[in-house]
Amino acid sequence: MSGAAAAPATSARRLEGAPFASEIRDRVAADVAAYVAGHGHPPGLAVVVCGRSAPSMVYLERILKACAQVGIEGSLVDVPGDDPETQARELTAAIRRLNSDPRVAGIIVQMPLPTGVGLRTVVDAIEPLKDIDGIHPLNAGLLRLGYEGFIPATAHAALEMIHRSGVEVSGADAVVIGRSPVVGMPLAFMLTKEDATVTVCHSRTRDLAAKVRAADIVVVAAGRPGLVTGAMLKPGAVVIDVGINVVDGHIVGDVDFASAERVASAITPVPGGVGPLTNALLLSHLMRAAQRQDQAKERFDA
Repeated sequence: MSGAAAAPATSARRLEGAPFASEIRDRVAADVAAYVAGHGHPPGLAVVVCGRSAPSMVYLERILKACAQVGIEGSLVDVPGDDPETQARELTAAIRRLNSDPRVAGIIVQMPLPTGVGLRTVVDAIEPLKDIDGIHPLNAGLLRLGYEGFIPATAHAALEMIHRSGVEVSGADAVVIGRSPVVGMPLAFMLTKEDATVTVCHSRTRDLAAKVRAADIVVVAAGRPGLVTGAMLKPGAVVIDVGINVVDGHIVGDVDFASAERVASAITPVPGGVGPLTNALLLSHLMRAAQRQDQAKERFDA
């Protein structure tokens, strides 16, 4: 498919993340085996949790399971504290301990943080070479300038899904709903770099439906179940649903899947779409971090 997306004949093609994730995990497992042979231990991924929400814990459990599948040493670091001041202090201390631990190659801090604990707490503490989810200003700046650094895994997964949908990104009109520093804004920068015309929408956007209806590519990362419906979509649009919400005990996205799949040409399901690919890409980011840390150590020792 090239140019603007074409209208589907019946229903949208489902962009399942599992097959792509399996390919990535196979490559990562081989890299982990080589790392263990050279170092005598596996690379470590530390997942830092400050406050627990249902969607967050679902995501974290899957990351740790994926680590075990490929031989990565995954650990959950639970930050204590009942008030924001204590949580922020303990979060900073935990990240700094992990920065200095040679067996930890990568650190991620689960979002969102508790009310009153700002992202700046993480940004000021995390080591850029271990920041595999791309939130440190160095990595965020490299992304914005078009250079190689670590990028947020969820934004990376959304872009990969767009590529695998078959839509031509260059010249396409794209709408990204959500302006978070870990999904919406990084993805907007990446799509712009690939010559899409990008509109970033948010809670104060006027006439969201009109903007969505004009888009060839729609990415929804707002954390609001059912925000985008089929009636809002341009026929043949590619729809990437990044939302993870728990409604009546079930995981759902930000898109009303039943109505959207009758209009879109390709769409990611929730669960099973962006999530599995995000987890697999995070593992590949970890291995790249481990390799970069080895290179930095070699330069320091030389």
